Amino acid sequence: MDGTDRRIRVLIAKPGMDGHDRGAKVVARALRDAGMEVIYTGLRQTADMIVNAAVQEDVDAIGLSVLSGAHMHYFREVTELLRQQGAEDIIVFGGGIIPDQDLPKLKEMGVGQVFTPGASTEDAAAYLREAVRERWTRLGEG
Repeated sequence: MDGTDRRIRVLIAKPGMDGHDRGAKVVARALRDAGMEVIYTGLRQTADMIVNAAVQEDVDAIGLSVLSGAHMHYFREVTELLRQQGAEDIIVFGGGIIPDQDLPKLKEMGVGQVFTPGASTEDAAAYLREAVRERWTRLGEG
């Protein structure tokens, strides 16, 4: 199958004990409506669970929704586990309540894009289309 026929596969996850998943569900639905295949892991996921599901499902991207203030911890864990599993080519992006001063640190960690409150789901879909197209080109899949 060439890249033009392939659907973008995205895993949306809620790491940690944060029980508020409305935003994650809105993003999951919007990406599905934009033609992507979306796997939503549900609440209270560990980084191990998220990375294992992403590798098992052969996703192109992982989206983390973090409202608890523990975003640095969860993004660091997920990106490190992806590297350990040889899956660092999976795009990591996120959303939630994340202070602007943490955005450069997240970028250094390998997080592609962070969508904070007020960002549009269309922007998230456009970002993923572009980032995944670049990923497929790098991997020779596009």
